Amino acid sequence: MKKNLTPDIDLLTLDKQFCFSLYSASLAMTKTYKPLLEKIGLTYPQYLVMLVLWQQDGILVKEIGELLFLDSGTLTPLLKRLETAELILRTRDPQDERQVRITLTAQGKQLKKLAKNIPTEVMCASGQPAESLLKLKSELTKIRDDLSKAN
Repeated sequence: MKKNLTPDIDLLTLDKQFCFSLYSASLAMTKTYKPLLEKIGLTYPQYLVMLVLWQQDGILVKEIGELLFLDSGTLTPLLKRLETAELILRTRDPQDERQVRITLTAQGKQLKKLAKNIPTEVMCASGQPAESLLKLKSELTKIRDDLSKAN
C-alpha cells in the first residue's frame, strides 16, 4: 500500500528519515545503559536476556529468542557468556532433548538487586516524564508489530 504523503518534499535526506531518528535514539539509549551495566558486569544484550529471566526463570532458548527478536546464532553466544559468568545454567529439556532450558543461578538471581535502579536512572537521564515514555513505548511497540506484519 503506497501513500504519497509528501509529493513535493525530497524524502531522501537524513533529517527526514524516521529510521535514522529511531537508530540514533537507540544508539544514545545503549550509550546511556553502558556505564550502568558495566557496574554489574553485563552488556546491553546480556541485560535484555537477564530481564527476560528475572521475569520468567526456566524458559527455553527458543522462547527467549522470540521475546527478544533474536535468532539462535545471536542468542547462543550471549547465553554461553552468561553461563561462563555463572549467572545462568543451560540444560537439555527433559521432555524434549532438542530444546535447551535456561535457569538463573543464585548469582543470577542476586544480580537483579544490583540492577533494580537502572530503569529509573535511564528514565531520569532521558529528561522525559514517565507518562511520555510509556506513551512512546506503546507507539514504538505498535510500529514494530506493524513492520513485522509487513515483512
